[in-house]
Amino acid sequence: MRDGVGASCVVVPAGTWSNVLEFLKAHFDKVPAALWDERLVRGDVTDDQGCQVRPEQPILPGQRLYYFRSLATETPIPFEAKVLWQDDHLLVIDKPHFLPVVPSGKYLQETVLVRLKRAMGLEDLSPLHRIDRDTAGLVLFSMQRTSRAAYHELFRTRQMHKTYEAIAPWSPALQWPITRESRIEPAQHFMQQREVAGAPNSLTHIDVMEFSEPLARYWLRPITGLRHQLRVHMAALGLPLVHDGIYPTLTPEGSNNFTKPLQLLARSLSFTDPLTGEHREFRSERSLRSLEELAATAP
Repeated sequence: MRDGVGASCVVVPAGTWSNVLEFLKAHFDKVPAALWDERLVRGDVTDDQGCQVRPEQPILPGQRLYYFRSLATETPIPFEAKVLWQDDHLLVIDKPHFLPVVPSGKYLQETVLVRLKRAMGLEDLSPLHRIDRDTAGLVLFSMQRTSRAAYHELFRTRQMHKTYEAIAPWSPALQWPITRESRIEPAQHFMQQREVAGAPNSLTHIDVMEFSEPLARYWLRPITGLRHQLRVHMAALGLPLVHDGIYPTLTPEGSNNFTKPLQLLARSLSFTDPLTGEHREFRSERSLRSLEELAATAP
């Protein structure tokens, strides 16, 4: 681990590359070639024994190379995650809007995982689940590899009970509560998902907490956990979440306007701890905006 970032690994497939540098430039063709020159010179590429790999070193199929990802520039995200609770096995985080959980694309240091690893020195720290960068609220992290599978099993067997809070348009024409069950698959644009015909693979229970036309505050209880599931289900009902830059229409700025956070909050998590048998329940200390404030600032 370097500055909170763990090493990435690539296994060399069969090919005709003559050396390490030639393979890396060909395999990662979207990474500027000069960047691999710099990484190799700095010693940022190693073998299984942690020894520095030289650019001219011969390459063999099946060989593992380890490298540290870096970004030339990264936009600072001026919001901090808060630790709500921890023991020897679990870490419960209250995440702000806009901060990604794990590194991806243009985000590396500005992520919950890397910030925590850097601050706490925990190389084995790993998220047990994820929420969107745009969504605020609770995320569980595993502190130890030995107990990680037991907690993953809670999500796999739907024994982890999740409740979200959201603000979206009010619709008196719909009959509440609603159970939305549909099939969700990737849309044409990589940032979006969509509902399609076919056997359902997603399920969400939706109810109204309060309403003040033209908006309402909703409880969302996902039973499954597909990417963007809550946003897709609400948009399909004609109730897109307030400040959603992806659904139903992908806007030029997406969800990058810090003054307009998506009105979606991972409010609570409850489960029986598989290690101790204790019932655990956690609630986010964050809040969404009032219906009146949002209605007054709507364009």
